[in-house]
Amino acid sequence: MEEIKIENKPMLTIEEAAKLYSIGEHKLRELTDPDTCRFVLYVGRKRLIKRKQFDEYLNRTFSI
Repeated sequence: MEEIKIENKPMLTIEEAAKLYSIGEHKLRELTDPDTCRFVLYVGRKRLIKRKQFDEYLNRTFSI
């Protein structure tokens, strides 16, 4: 099976998102902790970042 490049994935793991966006894993976990977080999807205990929604969040956010 062919591996998909990080920049082409619609969902990212915390580790992948940290690399792609240059944001620390700890900060990403902190951002995705609240139940109101709209850009996280849990698959069991694994957190995935919904890339489109996260991009929108970053575009309207001044600082994190």
